[in-house]
Amino acid sequence: MSLSNLSSKDENNVVIENLKRYIERIEKLESEKEEINQYIRKIYNEANSNGFNAKVMRQIVKLRKMSNDDREEHEMLLMTYKRALGILVEIDD
Repeated sequence: MSLSNLSSKDENNVVIENLKRYIERIEKLESEKEEINQYIRKIYNEANSNGFNAKVMRQIVKLRKMSNDDREEHEMLLMTYKRALGILVEIDD
């Protein structure tokens, strides 16, 4: 049955029920997302207790999500800004 065949009250109830379902689906996913974030924090803590720098690891994860072109652009801009501010460390071979 299409919405056009329903009374305005029934149509309103259908709309409200649809909205509630969307909200409930989002809330469920938000809850699952929080659980996943807790697991990720535990992994960073474990890596940190084994001598790895969690802050740097987060940066690496962020960089690995980028396309090669975006990563190159990011690195070039970072070097340009560092050089402009006098904080670029040049490594001689």
